Amino acid sequence: MTANDDRIRTTHIGSLPRPPELLDLLEKRQNGEDVDADEWDATVADATRAVVERQAEAGLDAVNNGEQSRVSFNWYVADRLSGIEGKREQELWADLQEFPDYAEESFKTDVIDLSMQPVVTGPVEYTGHDEAEAELAEFRDALAAVDADFEDTFVTAASPSVVTATHVDEYYDDYEEFLFAVADAMAEEYELVADTGMTLQIDAPELLTVGHTAAYADEPIEEVKAATRLHVEALNEALSNVPADQVRLHTCWGSYEGPHHLDTDLAEMLPEIYEADITGLSVEQANPRHQHEYRAFAEHPVPDGWTLIPGVVDVKTNVIDHPETIADRLERVADAVDESTPLVAAPDCGFGTQAGIGMVDPEIAWAKLEALVEGAEIATERIY
Repeated sequence: MTANDDRIRTTHIGSLPRPPELLDLLEKRQNGEDVDADEWDATVADATRAVVERQAEAGLDAVNNGEQSRVSFNWYVADRLSGIEGKREQELWADLQEFPDYAEESFKTDVIDLSMQPVVTGPVEYTGHDEAEAELAEFRDALAAVDADFEDTFVTAASPSVVTATHVDEYYDDYEEFLFAVADAMAEEYELVADTGMTLQIDAPELLTVGHTAAYADEPIEEVKAATRLHVEALNEALSNVPADQVRLHTCWGSYEGPHHLDTDLAEMLPEIYEADITGLSVEQANPRHQHEYRAFAEHPVPDGWTLIPGVVDVKTNVIDHPETIADRLERVADAVDESTPLVAAPDCGFGTQAGIGMVDPEIAWAKLEALVEGAEIATERIY
């Protein structure tokens, strides 16, 4: 991560809107239909190049491939891990269970159904080298084709525990065995990304969402913390061969428009998250349920040498955040952290974490990113 000694840099959190033609192909692949390999490659390449161009036009400093070829930020691993076969209906999160009519109409599309989770029926091993290499090559080609000078590039990867939290285990004897088997497998992907020299972003929403999953909704906070400690331990094992200064981590309370009234408090969870072997941390701060929690960073200071990536643009509504509002959010976070802690401005989460479930219109998403850049410039003038 780039330290902001003269200004606040900008980035985003991984997924960006996919074009209709790519969504059509993703739907076919999800439904088990044959997709012409040449058509797939050409469509993904065009979408990746276009999304890199749009990031350059928006003025972002740290960019990625927008996760164009992935069906979701977590279930893409079905193409890269062995032992995953079939799906089973699972309960939605506890906060949504209190509002079933809303949940039923909001979380199913032609491409993906969030109530149906993939099932692990055999040993989990990493088999996705070709798939991952193809994605990285597409990104490198897009960067070469776009006339832009980005300060950083990053590649996202699912954390071990978001894989185990969103896949049904029918093979391993217990959860811990399942978790560390996934950690061993995903380590290969993390090292593959790190070898490119790009920043590795670990997507780990479960470090905060564990508290409002059905399994933990009624458990005391100490049990929730214990689960998070175990998840961080597995992540650190998977990252053992990746330099910490090359890793940033994103966590959130779930990138869905829902009640969120059972979310854990950030101040309770930060000490557990700080045990991760990383140097960049992305956390929601624009979410209306959590805008007050900038105070948590004063109560639990960000570790020395880390960069904080506060979410200062909402990703759940089509309201374009005013740049002055974005600057206000950045300024109050800056006031809460030590002056030596670098800040990088970002949205709360991705704009296309699950293909086909886009709460924000694609063009409005890009307008929000443009507002992010403008807001960071205003905050820079105020702070520096």
